[in-house]
Amino acid sequence: MAELLPLFLNLTGRDVVLVGAGRVAAGKLRQLLAAGARVRIVAPDIGDEIAADLRDPQRGTLLVSRRPFLPEDLDGAWLVVAAAPPDVNRQVADAAESRRVFVNAVDDPPNASAYLSGVVRRDGVTVAISTSGDAPALTALLREGVDALLPRDLGVWLTQARAERAAWRRERLPMDERKPRLLRALNVLYGATAESAEHAEGGGAAVSARTAVASDANVPWLNAPEDSWL
Repeated sequence: MAELLPLFLNLTGRDVVLVGAGRVAAGKLRQLLAAGARVRIVAPDIGDEIAADLRDPQRGTLLVSRRPFLPEDLDGAWLVVAAAPPDVNRQVADAAESRRVFVNAVDDPPNASAYLSGVVRRDGVTVAISTSGDAPALTALLREGVDALLPRDLGVWLTQARAERAAWRRERLPMDERKPRLLRALNVLYGATAESAEHAEGGGAAVSARTAVASDANVPWLNAPEDSWL
């Protein structure tokens, strides 16, 4: 399996094709609608859950083609989700490849070029976890673990980080000074002493994390070397 590039897609107002209309497809439909996508469903038979969604006025407009999949169904699509039998998913994958459209094939990694993840959403923060489609049960387990570790007041962290970022831009703060400054600001939220904040800045972030978990303390920790800290 090739290394994957994690991305967060803005699907608001964009066309997404959902091939299949069974129970699994219903779960994917809810995710797509929550992301604001305009969903076109293609399936010869419509399952009970999606049929209920079609009757729900709060779901908005859903376009449905009650027939087998055709390659031209992908014309104009930004993304396609294949939740059909493997032979149909293969047809979808071939049509998507020729049109340069990414396809998520549910529980069918060989026919996929995009993989949905286990997601934790809280207070404006989204954390996504993927096992490249190879171990969805492990993905779910890790998602639950991450959810349990995240601070309950994560929204406060986000508010503080936004304020810090605005100040960084005004002050033209160098990149290498941004992470320590944010870490110090977050520790101050919990009344941490200057000494403990400086310890975390100086490389003790991982130790702070272990200590916080062990003692149920609310001292934040950060370790994200790939972030730009813009």
